Amino acid sequence: MSRWTPELLPDLADRTFVITGANSGIGLEAARVLAHKGARVVLACRSAEKATAALDGIRAGRADARVEAMSLDLASLASVRSFADALAARLPDGFDVLVNNAGVMALPRRLTADGFEMQFGTNHLGHFALTGLALPLLAKRAGARVVNVSSGVHWGGRVNFDDLMGERAYNRWTAYFQSKLANLLFTRELNKRLAAKQPSTIALAAHPGYSATNLQQVSAEAQGAFEVSAMKVNNALFAQSAPMGALPTVRAAADGAVKGDDFYGPSMFSFGYPTPARRSAKAVDDDAARRLWDASVKLTGVDYAGL
Repeated sequence: MSRWTPELLPDLADRTFVITGANSGIGLEAARVLAHKGARVVLACRSAEKATAALDGIRAGRADARVEAMSLDLASLASVRSFADALAARLPDGFDVLVNNAGVMALPRRLTADGFEMQFGTNHLGHFALTGLALPLLAKRAGARVVNVSSGVHWGGRVNFDDLMGERAYNRWTAYFQSKLANLLFTRELNKRLAAKQPSTIALAAHPGYSATNLQQVSAEAQGAFEVSAMKVNNALFAQSAPMGALPTVRAAADGAVKGDDFYGPSMFSFGYPTPARRSAKAVDDDAARRLWDASVKLTGVDYAGL
């Protein structure tokens, strides 16, 4: 089997991508590849300082790279709505691909600005709201797509509908697994609804395997010095690089052969070149997907205009 690499992509000068959390890690590396292929790329970032550094880094590899940054905090629905309004003003003719990449991992229990558990609120609900608000812009482009970045650890996840916010019991890893399973259930239900009402747009997903990014760094720092040391050892021994980890996202976002509800990941599950990935039985539970959709609409107030 031949390896899929970005060299297989055509020139992307006619495409516009919006990537959340694109100031570091998988998001930054995906933005770099797409911009160096000629695409216009909007980096949706919480930190203006880190976004500026990301822009400079991308332009260092291609001086004429069409990259720009916008402010977005997925832990605040007010910020998500403000970003969506600003995006509509900046891209009145729409855009081609929304990559829901940003995320947090295995944090002590914290709340978003709207009172949601931080991991479920950021990794799922923030992106759920953003996607619903951005769909009218995606509808303006033929072949548009939404790419949700999940994780291989979704296999260990369970959506606890009786305690979505971990108020009764909280484990930082259980909450993370739940949020990554939610990404795939959201993808499945979204693609089904798009096929019925907005078939010019598809939804699919990707996961980076085990890749060395600042996601692990932030999680480890929240636990203390021992966790930081263990994380560094594990990354050195087992993790692939962030550029390799970004390839499934790039393929899902830009490969012309993808289909709705596809799922891409590294060929060896945790590392390797991107190929179609397996998902757990819980990730294809249509009843759970519909139930999560209904709960997400109620929590965010974003109803997808009847999609």
